Amino acid sequence: MPAPVKGGIFRKFRRSLLYLAAVFTVSVSGYLIYGWNLIDSIYMVVITMFGVGFGEVHPLNTVAGKVFTIFVIIGGTSAVVFVIGEVIRVVTEGEIMKAIGELKKSKQVDVISQHAIICGYGRIGQILAHELAAANFPFVVVDLDDARLALAEESGYLFVKGSATEEETLQRAHVERAIVLATVLPQDTLNVFITLTARNLNKHLRIIARGEHPPTEKKLRQAGADEVVLPASIGGTRIAHSITRPATMKFLGDNRGLVSEELKHLGVELDELRLHKHTHLIGRTVLELQNMSEGNLLVIALQRADGSVLRSGFQEEKLQAGDAVIIIGRVHALSPALRGEVDREEIV
Repeated sequence: MPAPVKGGIFRKFRRSLLYLAAVFTVSVSGYLIYGWNLIDSIYMVVITMFGVGFGEVHPLNTVAGKVFTIFVIIGGTSAVVFVIGEVIRVVTEGEIMKAIGELKKSKQVDVISQHAIICGYGRIGQILAHELAAANFPFVVVDLDDARLALAEESGYLFVKGSATEEETLQRAHVERAIVLATVLPQDTLNVFITLTARNLNKHLRIIARGEHPPTEKKLRQAGADEVVLPASIGGTRIAHSITRPATMKFLGDNRGLVSEELKHLGVELDELRLHKHTHLIGRTVLELQNMSEGNLLVIALQRADGSVLRSGFQEEKLQAGDAVIIIGRVHALSPALRGEVDREEIV
């Protein structure tokens, strides 16, 4: 859409120049017909069109000459104003379109709900945004840096400029309607403060915080974080596994840890199946769900609606609204009736 608008502006700019040239040509021709030489005619037209205020080159003793000069003044002045206006429009069009684009983004942010807020659009924030976009999960990026926000805008992501440590910024990202917030700044102190601020604004918000130093984990949890991710610890553990269990790590995948695309080569997938609110599965046990799959899935964990996870002894637990089961299996082989009772979120 921006290209046609820009083209239209330059077409108007060309038309204004053509109008100016036409008025100039007609005016010079009129004075030539009146009996003046070419230089005097051009000089007279220029000082008239640009309102210099000099006197006439030659006396205008006839009514026709005076009337013609009046039309030169009107036509020439309007042509000059037309050209100047179009030049200003061309110069300011970029800023205007940018403002319109920001306004559209702002309106989209205003209506978003049930979304994620990513605080910090550095390396981890960019990876996180890419993964959420691939999963069609709505989110808003919050950052102060113009260069990073420009990258987010190029990717088509919604964003809010400002410090996530300030309540006003998080409110513009509609933290009250969000379901999860991830603060992934490289400074632990900022992540603690953002966690504290977000928790005060939304008591039910799920908060995932990044921590650079292990001792910070306790502070982040005290501030209200539900989960704390330590990238350095995860990376170190991953390298240690590659050293101590090279065959296992190679089999399961080099880039994605213990859950990877290699499972798909075995014909199975690791998925999260979340129950619909009105599914007939509510009230049935996990074992019944597993039996209904006719051997196509194995439930390895049960997550309750409140976020607690049962990793063992859950076979006889009854399913409730909002529960999710972590399974290994062949989801595509499930019967359509069973697939229609759950929302699927692929983990690997």
